[in-house]
Amino acid sequence: MSAVEVAFSEDGPVDAPVVVLSNSLGATRGMWDPQVPALAERFRVVTYDTRGHGESPAPAGPYTLDDLVDDVVALLDRVGARRAHVAGLSLGGMTALRLAAREPDRVHRLAVLCSSAKADPQGFRDRAAAVRTGGTAPVAATVVGRWLTPAYAAEHPDLVARLEAMIAGADDEGYAACCEVVAGLDLREDLSRIAAPTLVISGADDLALPPEHQRLIASGIPGAEFLSVSPGAHLANLERVSEVTGALLAHVDGAGR
Repeated sequence: MSAVEVAFSEDGPVDAPVVVLSNSLGATRGMWDPQVPALAERFRVVTYDTRGHGESPAPAGPYTLDDLVDDVVALLDRVGARRAHVAGLSLGGMTALRLAAREPDRVHRLAVLCSSAKADPQGFRDRAAAVRTGGTAPVAATVVGRWLTPAYAAEHPDLVARLEAMIAGADDEGYAACCEVVAGLDLREDLSRIAAPTLVISGADDLALPPEHQRLIASGIPGAEFLSVSPGAHLANLERVSEVTGALLAHVDGAGR
């Protein structure tokens, strides 16, 4: 399958080093809104919607993880970035890991948040089947229930409603096909080949992809740094905004030192 032209936004100085942010399964590029302003002070920040999500096309499946990587490579070419810092959360982190292993010359520094090198395949196959039958709206509350800790969700009902609408707005087939990408992936052999300086961020309370998934990634990538944020669930960047933004900035800023 050829690369699709994903929808993207750019912020920050056009001549600055590029940082690409890749969204989680079910989210759109808007999930990175808390991080963009601080990053855009010093970087050209490119956020995009993974195929099947947001404003990006949802071609007929099945998709492979390499298809999602091809989309990012095509995006880098479109924005004229030979190399970029790449950060991804969940599915975005899987895409970023594969990109760094497969196209090492395109990734300067890598940040992987709340992601996995090998997830539970059956759970994601079941979710794909449920979405094909009933759409994304019926699974939205359950999924968002894992994105934030219960206490944080209770304090931020507007955010919960916005996230549930985000999932309900995803293309049903695109979402299901991306669920099957997660079900089919095994990146464990790729980890040792990743040369980009890597930061792995883990939400201590992540029920979707618990901390052992991130510890495996960090232990598999030579020299990787590991950061646990607590309290924090699957979308730790939303719940621990200053901590995660600060860690990302420090990591990509390290390239300039």
